[in-house]
Amino acid sequence: MGKIVIIGAAGRMGRALVRCLKQHPSLRLVGAIEHGECPLIGRDAGTVAGEGECGVLISDDLAACAAEADVLIDFSLHTAVPAHVRLAADLGKGMVIGTTGIFPAENAILQEAAHRIPIVWAPNMSVGVNLLFAMVRKAAGILGPEYDVEVTEMHHRHKKDAPSGTALRLAEKVAEGRRVDFNAVAVYGREGQTGERPSGQIGIHALRGGDIIGDHTVMFAIDGERVELTHRATSRDTFAMGALRAAAWVIKRPPRMYDMQDVLGL
Repeated sequence: MGKIVIIGAAGRMGRALVRCLKQHPSLRLVGAIEHGECPLIGRDAGTVAGEGECGVLISDDLAACAAEADVLIDFSLHTAVPAHVRLAADLGKGMVIGTTGIFPAENAILQEAAHRIPIVWAPNMSVGVNLLFAMVRKAAGILGPEYDVEVTEMHHRHKKDAPSGTALRLAEKVAEGRRVDFNAVAVYGREGQTGERPSGQIGIHALRGGDIIGDHTVMFAIDGERVELTHRATSRDTFAMGALRAAAWVIKRPPRMYDMQDVLGL
């Protein structure tokens, strides 16, 4: 049985992970971590998640909890992830990282650690979204540059980064399918006298409001027709189930940076 530690256990995703664990009998929770100022330190992680007592208290001592684990699942803030990754690498523990908005300097630390431990890092752990990535790449290659492409995403008002990591990955998949440099064709929103839309551009747009968990659409448009590929998340449990699936998969994998495409065999 794989032993896991959830970092960010009192957050929205952390609670969803604890709730969904009952559907993964091959995994067992051995640690639930929060920052030192969290008022829920010392509370049972299962009770906090609304599932009843699970016997694991929320703690701020990651080193002690990680020593007992096989895999750490991290949905904390991007600024905290590098320290967690370094600790995991020192202890030889695998990681599943669902945190988005990671900066290039932080990414460099993750890439370095992946030479020592297996890491699954994905902007979206949903099985459906990762299937969408593959579909978008294929569609972009078939439809070609004649089709205008716009990527839109909608999230709740509390989301701190924009555009979402998922929207960026979808746009990158379009660029991969077209075999073009993503940075040369991406544009983020539009304002003012922009002129006619340049051919080959990939537009990326972020909407925020209410309690929307996550909607993503990739539109391919040409004179006479429009193709839209959409994923809508109605529960955070879909992300939690994917992350737990990744945690079970990454145990005993060789050191490397993986993503959900690897986990799902896509």
